Amino acid sequence: MAKENKKAPTLEQLESELKKETYKNNYSRVLRSTFFSLIVVAAIAVIIAVMVLPVLQINGTSMTETLQDGDIVVSVNGSSYDTGDVIAFYFNNSILVKRVIAREGQWVDIDESGNVTVDGKRLSEPYLQEKAFGECNIELPYQVPDGRCFVMGDHRATSIDSRNKAVGCISEDVIIGKIILRIWPLNTISRIS
Repeated sequence: MAKENKKAPTLEQLESELKKETYKNNYSRVLRSTFFSLIVVAAIAVIIAVMVLPVLQINGTSMTETLQDGDIVVSVNGSSYDTGDVIAFYFNNSILVKRVIAREGQWVDIDESGNVTVDGKRLSEPYLQEKAFGECNIELPYQVPDGRCFVMGDHRATSIDSRNKAVGCISEDVIIGKIILRIWPLNTISRIS
């Protein structure tokens, strides 16, 4: 039997093989690192979107002209909401969007023409297209209970809000946040005031 003559690999072959193996190891490491980085970024984005800056889609017409059905908005969590702020809140497994009219302890009154007064001062409401008394079954003037706020939609004729006992005043612990920005449709991106 003839002896096989095995040649030892040359230095260039060894270097070439070493480069291939190094490239494979580096590629795998970079791929794993990129994958885990994307997972962490996605998790942080979800936490921010849920806890700090919830993104919501508007359904319905109770806030027209300010917000339209289908608009996508960004809200920000916060502990204080001022009169005039547009807020989102939980109500019967739904999310409603309305405007803060009065805070705890304040007195709200609405005349038959839809003019709103808070603590005897008529509200300036430049965001309204038309005023309406709407569906009101509370006794006016009405004092806002502690820990709650009185909210109304901007389309007063159709909005069911704190004027109706079915919704009533909103407890601060069900508020998701203040609507600050419309982000969709793109041609209507704007701050909400």
